[in-house]
Amino acid sequence: MKKTGAQILCESLVREGVEVIFGFPGGSVLPLYDTFPQYPKIRHILVRHEQGAAHAADSYARVTGKAGVCLATSGPGATNLVTGIANACLDSSPMVAITGQVARPFIGKDAFQEIDITGITLPITKHNYLVLDANDIARVVKEAFYIAQNGRPGPVLIDIPRDVFQQEATFTYPERVNLPGYKPTLFGHPAQIKKAAETINAAERPVIIAGRGVIISKAFAELKDLAEKAQIPVVTTLLGIGCFPETHVLSFGWLGMHGMAYANKAVYDSDVLIAIGMRFDDRATGVVSSFAPQARVVHIDIDPAEIGKNVRVDVPIVGDIKNILEVLNQQIVPCEHLDWFNQVDKWREEHPALVIRESEALLPQYVIRQIYEITKGDAIIVTGVGQNQMWSAQFFFYDKPNSLISSGGLGTMGFELPGAIGAKVGRPDDTVWCIAGDGGFQMTVQELATIVQENLAVKIAIINNGYLGMVRQWQQLFYGRRYVHTPLSGPDFVKIAEAYGIPALRVTDKKLVVSAIEKAMNHEGPFLVDFVVEPEENVFPIVPPGAALVEALEMPAPEKVTRSSK
Repeated sequence: MKKTGAQILCESLVREGVEVIFGFPGGSVLPLYDTFPQYPKIRHILVRHEQGAAHAADSYARVTGKAGVCLATSGPGATNLVTGIANACLDSSPMVAITGQVARPFIGKDAFQEIDITGITLPITKHNYLVLDANDIARVVKEAFYIAQNGRPGPVLIDIPRDVFQQEATFTYPERVNLPGYKPTLFGHPAQIKKAAETINAAERPVIIAGRGVIISKAFAELKDLAEKAQIPVVTTLLGIGCFPETHVLSFGWLGMHGMAYANKAVYDSDVLIAIGMRFDDRATGVVSSFAPQARVVHIDIDPAEIGKNVRVDVPIVGDIKNILEVLNQQIVPCEHLDWFNQVDKWREEHPALVIRESEALLPQYVIRQIYEITKGDAIIVTGVGQNQMWSAQFFFYDKPNSLISSGGLGTMGFELPGAIGAKVGRPDDTVWCIAGDGGFQMTVQELATIVQENLAVKIAIINNGYLGMVRQWQQLFYGRRYVHTPLSGPDFVKIAEAYGIPALRVTDKKLVVSAIEKAMNHEGPFLVDFVVEPEENVFPIVPPGAALVEALEMPAPEKVTRSSK
């Protein structure tokens, strides 16, 4: 039986287990939208901007492990996806982006809403397709999902001209893909694993750096087994937060520009570094020449392109982390490393990063800590980028696997609200808190309408300091306190929320923080709290530009501090 290209696409998506598409209609995809009612298994969520569709699909992928799907029309619809596609690319999120294109006879003629989206997205996708024949749609969809989800995950784009959606063809869905040039390595080389085990067993000052690759591989138990068997301190990258329980005695926070000073110190003084599913990006390493100068480096990653790209590696192992750790752990000799553990623990006491100074003012760190206390850590936190992101990473303790969703590599302001939508759709039974700055929130504020239309019980905390906070902090510390275009005016967020139909509160008094969070939690639907915080509060530690990790500026010592409950 012949089907239209639109029907073939929908049939193929159903075969791939797609349950949700985040999209926005337009002329080139109208034949597809006209077909959607025939496929009730596919839930379409209408966003208010295509960037929101991409971020929601990205976040959905992160919390479910399945490829997120976003959809846009040609021209500006497609280009509006680009930031979200780039975000997914840098953070290794499986995504299939589907775009409409002008009809085949008009391609290359600067037709209305024509754009070369495959050319534009070539550097930010694992692969992309321009489908010029409906007979190819099923094969392309099968390949796209395979590429997006296998090996190092990432986005794949499928561009389909309007008339190809209308073209009739025979539907046959392939049982398997045939991609001779794409064969990711899943199992590490036995000799390299043996060499890694020997290196770890001989270590006196070992440190594990665990990244997002552990989360992608779902290697939580294997990482914990390795750390506990050899009694190795564990630090994570920003996107690795949630791969190892943060209240575990071997957890020493996360490293990097705003990471814990004691984590940075431990990495610097280590003699063996076991890097697992991380890519040694500049925010994690600081000046590379001063990064772990005494350490032999074992690097485990599924992407061979990341091995040796930024940091010299002594023992490279390419493959899936879960598979590799299962074999590696069998060769690890139980060890205590008690002197080393005590030294790192002493640094933690000497460099207390997770303290909240006593203040009558409303501090953002206090807000985050109270969200942690009230949720008891049982929540998915989706953040924006900037100070709110760093405070969320520092002052909420992530014991629940894969519970911090944030934009890491691209650093995309505006990710938080559509990201929270994707997280809530993907994990509807989980509590989802969107933590936003007043700057980033205004970039995608229109997605409040999507939350209401889909009746998503997302809880929103705006850390409102009246500045583009992280940029202002840099101006204060490194640019002579010249606040050029960082003071930020904004709307009445309570009225904005209420205009969309979302109940909201403004909190300016520290004494009202707990009751506001509890009220948000007890409300069945979405709820927004605008926390008006100390305007010039800074994120510490911070590694100055061009400095080594151990040269971080730490929080000025307060006269009185409230110790972490950790």
